[in-house]
Amino acid sequence: MAQNIYVTGAEHASGKSAVVLGMMELLANRGGRVGFFRPIVADPAGDPLIALLAQRYRLPWPAVAMVGCGAAEARELIAADRYQELITRVLDQYKALEAQCDRVLCAGTDFAGGAAPIELGLNADLANNLGCLALPVVCGYHRAAPDIVDAIVSFQESLEERGCDILATVANRIPAAAMGALAGAVAALPAGRKPVYLIREEPSLDRPTVGDIAKALRARVLYGDGEALHREVLDYKVAAMLLPDFLDYVAAGSLIITPGDRADIILGSLMSYRSKAYPQIAGLLLTGGLTPPPAVLRLIEGLGEPPVALLGVAADTFTAAMEASGVGAALAPDNPRKIAAALGAVEGGIDAAALLERMALPRSKRVTPLMFEHDLIQGAKRSRRHIVLPEGEEERILRAAEILLLRDVAQITLLGNPEAVRGKIDALGLHLGQVEIVDPLHSEQRQRFARTYHQLRRHKGISEQMAFDTMADASYFGTMMVYHGLADGMVSGSVHTTQHTIRPAFEVIKTKPGAALVSSVFFMCLEDRVLVYGDCAVNPNPSAQELAEIAILAAETAQMLGVEPRVAMLSYSTGDSGKGEDVERVREATRLVRALRPELKVEGPIQYDAAVDASVARTKLPGSEVAGNATVFIFPDLNTGNNTYKAVQRSTNGVAIGPILQGLNKPVNDLSRGCTVTDIVNTVAITAIQAQAAEP
Repeated sequence: MAQNIYVTGAEHASGKSAVVLGMMELLANRGGRVGFFRPIVADPAGDPLIALLAQRYRLPWPAVAMVGCGAAEARELIAADRYQELITRVLDQYKALEAQCDRVLCAGTDFAGGAAPIELGLNADLANNLGCLALPVVCGYHRAAPDIVDAIVSFQESLEERGCDILATVANRIPAAAMGALAGAVAALPAGRKPVYLIREEPSLDRPTVGDIAKALRARVLYGDGEALHREVLDYKVAAMLLPDFLDYVAAGSLIITPGDRADIILGSLMSYRSKAYPQIAGLLLTGGLTPPPAVLRLIEGLGEPPVALLGVAADTFTAAMEASGVGAALAPDNPRKIAAALGAVEGGIDAAALLERMALPRSKRVTPLMFEHDLIQGAKRSRRHIVLPEGEEERILRAAEILLLRDVAQITLLGNPEAVRGKIDALGLHLGQVEIVDPLHSEQRQRFARTYHQLRRHKGISEQMAFDTMADASYFGTMMVYHGLADGMVSGSVHTTQHTIRPAFEVIKTKPGAALVSSVFFMCLEDRVLVYGDCAVNPNPSAQELAEIAILAAETAQMLGVEPRVAMLSYSTGDSGKGEDVERVREATRLVRALRPELKVEGPIQYDAAVDASVARTKLPGSEVAGNATVFIFPDLNTGNNTYKAVQRSTNGVAIGPILQGLNKPVNDLSRGCTVTDIVNTVAITAIQAQAAEP
């Protein structure tokens, strides 16, 4: 069966781009080199879908190599009765790309400005001539269930009549109210039809951002960073009246459109944003090519970074308002919120395992960082767990929580003052309406947790009052939620120190049976592989017994997260070549690992080059199953491990996920204070997987 896929919509605005993104995520996770191809696009050098996929999946080809023909030229060829020449030209471009790929994902035409029946036939012909499986996308927006079923059957039959080999059909943008009835109607379709997948409507994908409007109107960004440009625009308000009257019309998510010399509206809008008495606006669009007077600009600059973006255009207010209101939403590579929303919707509707089975796609042994992160997300979603995040007012935590909820990775509880947390959520323009927020200071659980902590620590001199006071600390409160089963795991450390995060776990959760210590590993996501480094964060100078335990736990953690463990016990010498106390400690640790876990592949002492480089391994340690192929690297001490992981991370531009704690009864994980939103998402996913593994 062909492995290349042609995604084609039945009409304009089917949401095809989100489906293409979801399919690219799925294919990229299988490994190998995946190409992307658009047979016909409006702008061969500036197609937004190509830009999105090229950046996210690091596609190595220039945009023009991923395009068959420009839309204007295609129309001319069709009008001149040179249809076959068009097909041949597209096929030549496609074959040149296909020769460099293991599989190719194609996205059909956009049905923008053309005759739908002609485009439908063109896409069918292209799918056939390119040798692709067709994945048709039907739009369910503003349609009742019977109408959607009719569209599905009609589209499938039209493609089959044209000789297309259909992989499956996707009904996209289905209103929540229609999902149940539609699922029943699809199940009642005659046997033998190709699978039909239903993707729910995700409202945020239909809302343009301030950045979308800035790009479409070619506006100047007077103020506002990238996050301000990611704010979603829910409606448009033209400010043509005096400020006191205008303020009554301000609504949440409004883009305020006003001439650039209306200092009263500009300042009033910025003040309304900061006021708890008014909704949070999305941004300001200043018209007429005018900018505020210098004194007003100084006043704005004195406020610090404006909370929302200020855009400037040359057009008059009426024209700018009409143009802005006509801008559609777009998936952009620098907007992780939109990407998470799209992937969450697609992953929730498409049975990836069944689709891959129909495509008969093998899994490559090559593992990229994106593939590893994808596996983490999918692994966490298989059995959703509840994770508590104590740093509820931290911006990165809130942004990560939104992505986790959009992709349905885990149930999230944030700790902090609810009013302050909600205020921060609103100020950032995030959608976290369903997230639970708990205030440790006023929680009904505080007294219960204090009693437990007193019982656990009174032998250390902790009084009842001290225990009660301690439970006001978010790290202790979150840890106690995990201890009592009110959460399955905890992730913290974006603003707290490592000690602040893990000390409560040491005191309360403690080590699991059979574990003598808590240690850590980092997952090092390099260009084409994932390695596990331990211990790089907790134990300064482990003994031989402790090194052995770290190695065994690291192998278990690697196995849990999809990395086949081949353990290298690192030292400054390889095999029997070196002598000295440090080498002997590693040699003894290796002996203990083999005695305790005889089935585990382990080698040591071994130098890093012999562990990772097959050519060096053949010289220094020929015949070893681990040398040259190690995946788990155990460092002799914290100094070596910490410096090595940072050196590798910085010199290779690799992604370091961790530290991931191992050996605890229940999962608690630490973040680096320099962590990114992606780091937080990955760590929460890992914590959820650890919680799954901890279930009896």
